[in-house]
Amino acid sequence: MPARILIADDDPDILSGLKQRLEWGGHQALTAKDGAEALAVIQQDRPSLILLDLELPIMTGIEVLERLRSGSPGLGSDRHAPNDIQTITPPVIMLTAFGTINRAVEAMKLGATDFLTKPFDLNHLECLIRNVLDRQSLAKEVTQLRSQVDSRYATIVAESRKMKDVLAFVQRAAPSDAAVLVLGETGTGKELIARAIHRWSGRADRCFMAVNCAALPEHLLENELFGHERGAFTGANYTQEGKIEAAEGGTVFLDEIGDMSLALQSRLLRLLQDKEFHRIGGTRQIRVDVRFVAATNKDLALAVRTGTFREDLYYRLNVLPVTLPPLRERQEDILPLAAHVIAREGGRYRSEKKRFTPQAEEALCHYHWPGNIRELENVIARAVILSDHRDIPAELLGLPAVGSTPDKAGLAEDAAPASYHHSMESHSRWLIREALRKADGNQTRAAALLELQRTYFTKLLKQKGITAKRPDP
Repeated sequence: MPARILIADDDPDILSGLKQRLEWGGHQALTAKDGAEALAVIQQDRPSLILLDLELPIMTGIEVLERLRSGSPGLGSDRHAPNDIQTITPPVIMLTAFGTINRAVEAMKLGATDFLTKPFDLNHLECLIRNVLDRQSLAKEVTQLRSQVDSRYATIVAESRKMKDVLAFVQRAAPSDAAVLVLGETGTGKELIARAIHRWSGRADRCFMAVNCAALPEHLLENELFGHERGAFTGANYTQEGKIEAAEGGTVFLDEIGDMSLALQSRLLRLLQDKEFHRIGGTRQIRVDVRFVAATNKDLALAVRTGTFREDLYYRLNVLPVTLPPLRERQEDILPLAAHVIAREGGRYRSEKKRFTPQAEEALCHYHWPGNIRELENVIARAVILSDHRDIPAELLGLPAVGSTPDKAGLAEDAAPASYHHSMESHSRWLIREALRKADGNQTRAAALLELQRTYFTKLLKQKGITAKRPDP
């Protein structure tokens, strides 16, 4: 793996020899003959790796490490001083004489990755450089993947009063270690809330481990959660830790907990009570420190009454219950959610920024969304892909026209029709948004269009949680 490597040493023979060997190996070699010059090169050229001699003129290797670690700007009046030193430094391998091992250990405490004692074998050095660069590459990949996951789950749209109340509760509950039970229909964002709880807790820098309890048969799910010892069953040729053990110090998210078998519920209950478990085929108790967040679209209280879910486990999990409203009950969130999804999908496919036509917005607001946010995401992703223009028409959404009967508007066959009050509330919100759109966000003009007093119109906006914003040009 070619890299840009800085060699900081006051011995010209070492500088020349290492530079030649590194360039022969395909690397770009930079050199510095003292500590101040090394800092300047680090600031200007941002090397991938530093080979740093412990004893350097002007500024020792230890002092260079201290400056890098503290991010100190400048070096006084020295003409070699950089104006700024980044806090996040590349890995450093110390080069030290035999009699200075103790100082090399001090350098390790300051953040050096490793050290070599002079005279050193060049093959050994190349092997060490390769290992350090491989670890650095892996760390960057992990950071990038975490960033992608975090960005995917970072945004929670909450314009409606119901969702704002949910978020306020979640933010208060997150810092504790108590179990959280997230309830809601399929597609309402239960994993999003679980990840937010982890992100806002004191465990945010540790692992978030998600397990779908409905995706695996009972014996495979048990192995997934608790792991197994070598020889526990046919094919168990080595010991394997489960996801609960791997999440030590972090959060375990048990999705679709309502589908877990009664036998596994008993094991989980014991774990919640004692904070201990044993792997399949093992007898040694393993103590863990994890926080549990469970989620389900089932009515667990009903499952307890029918005997398909343990009552004691239900109460263990239901310490901090969170119920997510379906999308049809948070009308104010539909268009903000749609705007968020369209921006995300547009960035993914590198297309121009798209927007909905007024007719498309009307179709989005009047649809029943039985699949909730997940269905909304799929509908918009399809429209972004199929649209050849900036404005996305209602036809590309594939939703029924406004005014269709409930069956044609996407209601589930066994779903009850919307109540009179729900329908009137939904329509009044649409009227207000349409008036604001025609008035370009001007509340006085919008009130006049609806033949309402300005003060009453403002009161309606506040009651319904509608924000008057001027549309993008």
